[in-house]
Formats: sequence, structure tokens, C-alpha cells
Amino acid sequence: MKVSVLNTVDTSHEDMIHDAQMDYYGKKLATCSSDRTVKIFEINGTTQNQVACLRGHEGPVWQVSWAHPMFGNLLASCSYDRKVIIWKETSNGWSKLQEFCNHDSSVNAISWASPDYGLMLACGSSDGSISIITSSGDGTWETKKINNAHTIGCNAVSWAPSVAPGSLLEPGSKPSVVVKRFVTGGCDNLVKVWKEVDGQWVEEEKLEAHSDWVRDVAWAPNVGLPVSTIASCSQDCRVVIWTKNEVTGGGWSSKVLKKFGDVVWHVSWSVTGNILAVSGGDNKVSLWKESLEGQWVCVSDVYRGQGQETQ
Repeated sequence: MKVSVLNTVDTSHEDMIHDAQMDYYGKKLATCSSDRTVKIFEINGTTQNQVACLRGHEGPVWQVSWAHPMFGNLLASCSYDRKVIIWKETSNGWSKLQEFCNHDSSVNAISWASPDYGLMLACGSSDGSISIITSSGDGTWETKKINNAHTIGCNAVSWAPSVAPGSLLEPGSKPSVVVKRFVTGGCDNLVKVWKEVDGQWVEEEKLEAHSDWVRDVAWAPNVGLPVSTIASCSQDCRVVIWTKNEVTGGGWSSKVLKKFGDVVWHVSWSVTGNILAVSGGDNKVSLWKESLEGQWVCVSDVYRGQGQETQ
């Protein structure tokens, strides 16, 4: 697989950039930084145009997350200032729609759920708790909280796909919504799976394989296979792939993708769920794919920002 850098974006941020996310259509890019701002760019081929600089946070902004476009152009951001802000684009440009102060410490991670679940945002904090913010679309918002989810703090959150593993959809048909689930990673070295039961969030699984803080988790999109797959990465320099056969039952099994030479900060799945991107302290992004024999192999290795590739 040949991978090269197609485009670079000069964000004009005045400090370190912590996250960059494309919207659903790949036409908008949101970035956030220690300079306390969120910036939005419109992308057209190899050109980009800054359309907004959002100010409202009072500390470094760690992460941004786009809602599904069926809810309009909504972007959430979270910060060291303990706040989560939801921004909305209207005919007058971007403005603050809602601000939440549900946590006692830095909010490190946010993620919108599948639109089949409704308008629902999960937030993980250094105070050890997770908040789930929902709106029925009438302008009112409700917050539920999972206290003591991770001792010392929660670093990452990722939703499970809404399509049940193993279910193949007919063209035009709507997926039957399964139990709402998401996965989190924390400073207690644990990966945890949560599910909603009778309107309450409960811990379903506690997955142990890492020996240091879990920095990111990513639940793979479902492509009709009867298997749920989660990737996690840690300061222990390892990436772990967790799998569970939802048809035959049983627990989650773990496989170490690789022991890297430095901290691994982020993991991210392709939209088809078969390629995993890994980035870390070695300043490289590597792409991984599972072989027919069940082994994970590196299919590309790119130095960030340099366009240099090694096979």
C-alpha cells in the first residue's frame, strides 16, 4: 500500500494542536489547541479556508467531535478548563449552542454516538467520571454521570456501532438498534465496556492487558462480521486488539498488535473497520491490517508531516 501526504494545513494556531477531525462529508476540518481556540476550515481539494475561530474555553482544548449531519452542523469540544462546549453553525456563522460544566477536573475525551442512538455525547474526565449528555432535539439537554468509572482519570472514549455484529442490512433498510455501548480507557491501566440497562449505565466488561495509562480506545465499525473489535493503546508502548464473538458468546480475547519503541497516543479505524491507524511518540503514523491468517501486519509507515514512507 502506497501512502503519501496529499495536503498540509497551516492552522495558524499559536500553540500545540491536540486534535484534528474531519466532518462526515470530509468537507470541514476542526482543530483544537493549547491556545484555547477551536478552528474550522472548509476543505476543497488541496485548498483550505478558515471559516471560524471559536473562543470560549479557558484552557487547552484537548479534543473535538462532529455530530452526524442529520442533527445539523454541530461540533463538541472539551478542555482542561473542565468544560464541554457544543458549537452550532447557522446562517450567521458559528456560535456557542450549549456549555456544560459537569466535571471537577479536565475533560479529556468526547465522542458523539451513532445517530441511531439519538443526539448523545460521552465525555471522559480526569476526575474519574464519565458524563453522557443527550438531547431529544427540542432544545433541552439531559446529563447522566458514571462516577468513579476510572480511578485517577479517564483518557479516552469510543462508541460501539449501532448495527448488531453479524447483521447484514438490506439496501435502504434501517438497522435495528442494539444495546447502547461504549468503551473507555483510563489512568488505572484498564479498558472498560459500558452498556445502558433500563436507562442506567453499567460496567459490562473490565479488560486488563496494559501496564500503564491507556491513552486511546477505538471501537471498530461493524461490516457484517459476527465479531466486535476494539483497539487500545497505552503509555506501555503497546497496541492491543480486543475481539469478542457476539454469536458464540464468551468473553473478550486480547492480542498485542505490537510493542512500539515509544508511547502510543492514538488509534483510529478506517470507515470499513479493516485498517487501523496508529500514531505515537516516534512521530510516525503506521497503518495495520489483519491478514487472512489472523496476523496483524504493517501495510504503511509514514513520518508525520514529511511525506516520507518506509515499507
